[in-house]
Amino acid sequence: MNYNTVIFDFDYTLADATYGIVSSFNHAFSRLEIPICDSESIKRTVGLSLDEAFVQLTGYNDKTLINSFRNFFREKADEVMSKNTVLFEDTVSTLQRLKSEGINTGIVTTKYHFRIDETLNFHGISDLVDVIVGGEDVKMPKPSPEGLLLAIDSLNAELNEVLYVGDSLIDAKTALAASVDFAAVTTGTTNENEFLQYPCVKILKSLSELFNQ
Repeated sequence: MNYNTVIFDFDYTLADATYGIVSSFNHAFSRLEIPICDSESIKRTVGLSLDEAFVQLTGYNDKTLINSFRNFFREKADEVMSKNTVLFEDTVSTLQRLKSEGINTGIVTTKYHFRIDETLNFHGISDLVDVIVGGEDVKMPKPSPEGLLLAIDSLNAELNEVLYVGDSLIDAKTALAASVDFAAVTTGTTNENEFLQYPCVKILKSLSELFNQ
């Protein structure tokens, strides 16, 4: 591998949290007396901030309503998210191989930092990730490069030594804005043809293909 640092998005890149995400959205919608949404519509918002996802799904852009939504979402997520997050089959082996080769690893996501900590601890793999930057750690969510650059800086890496791996066009835009290489993985809702509109050093069907020449 030509990189000394590999940083990942989380949802649909390293793990599938569909149950927790959909349950938390629809719990919040029900509490706000807003019609619930189907799973596929909600999945397509993953990668956006909660505020942006709410606006996209409902069309409402009221700050008070958004704040209430966020609180109700977190109420349910505290109950169901981490214990219902399923790591992809090759997530642990990929992180283990990177660490065994002396490569720095990180996670940059719009999900809350504490939620990633909680999930990694639940699965017993906290030692495989060197840095986490979550949604509450930055002023601007992805595709702003702020979080990715913060992670890179904390690892003392050079931009040309970093690979960012993600499953969405938001991730592709983030890597481009940060001037780092990007590898797309099609384990989310974005297909190979959609990724072709952005620079990708690789388009992967699964994380294990990261090591293919």
